[in-house]
Amino acid sequence: MNLELMKKKVFLTRTLHDFALKELKKRYQIEVHSGKIPIPQTKLRSKIKEIDGLICFPYDKINKQVIDLAKNLKVISTYSVGFDHIDTKYAKKKKIRVGYTPEVLTDATADLTFSLLLDILRRVSEGDRIIRDGKWKVIYGAYDYVGLDLQGKTLGILGLGRIGRTLAKRAKAFDMKLIYHNRKRVSETREKILGVKYVSFEKLITQSDIISIHVPHTKETDHMFDLKIFRKMKKSAFVINTSRGKIVNEKDLVTALKKKMIAGAGLDVFETEPISKKHPFIKLQNVVLAPHIGSSSKETRTKMAEITMKNLNLGMNGKKPIYSVGY
Repeated sequence: MNLELMKKKVFLTRTLHDFALKELKKRYQIEVHSGKIPIPQTKLRSKIKEIDGLICFPYDKINKQVIDLAKNLKVISTYSVGFDHIDTKYAKKKKIRVGYTPEVLTDATADLTFSLLLDILRRVSEGDRIIRDGKWKVIYGAYDYVGLDLQGKTLGILGLGRIGRTLAKRAKAFDMKLIYHNRKRVSETREKILGVKYVSFEKLITQSDIISIHVPHTKETDHMFDLKIFRKMKKSAFVINTSRGKIVNEKDLVTALKKKMIAGAGLDVFETEPISKKHPFIKLQNVVLAPHIGSSSKETRTKMAEITMKNLNLGMNGKKPIYSVGY
């Protein structure tokens, strides 16, 4: 056991799995925040001054001001695939390693995406509400409460990264037509294997029956989906977002759903989380809502904890994390 490492301090902005905490305690002096989530900035700024390693979560803002206060910080290990909550460029400048957990949650997020897609087209959650509210009074007839088949529908995938490609495999099994748009077109071999066709962003918006968003939140993608885009979509089209909430202008989406510019939406992410019961989405029947659970399967969350811990350990030893941002 490295006695030097035993003196190192690690702070967690919220708790991890018991097995991870047990392993961390063997190596470091650890402290786990147990109060308000996300951790208040005042507390984070206070703790960052004295620690060597930080384990954080997507809602924690690790900006330049926070990083500047860190005197001994060697590594930031985030329990997430996204790292837009961390100023990674400034962390690199300060020689602080940043680790994240990308590949392990691909299947879980693709599954959740397809669940939302199935749910909104077949109106499953809507039917659940009807039954629970005591509104199912008669057996439905030929034209009552009909959903839509997936077979033959065109699924437009925006962003053909790991999750986008995995979603394509799911959709192919349902005999859907697959088109995609990406910053860079993938190889013809990969397109053939996945059964996807590359199109421009304009064609993706106008030709898709369902659009599934799988791009990161950047300056370029911020509020990418607004009224201008919704007006170009088919009135029968649906939008699914399991990426980042700020990619969609929620105010404009509410307008589009109310005015039936588009048919519906399935959302796992929102501009501000969690959303309240007063949010306009709550009263809309043509939207399915999930509480940001894209990676939330038992198996995936366990793997994420393992990688978060490994990333931290590597960074504490001056080595590059398994999945690293910056350097």
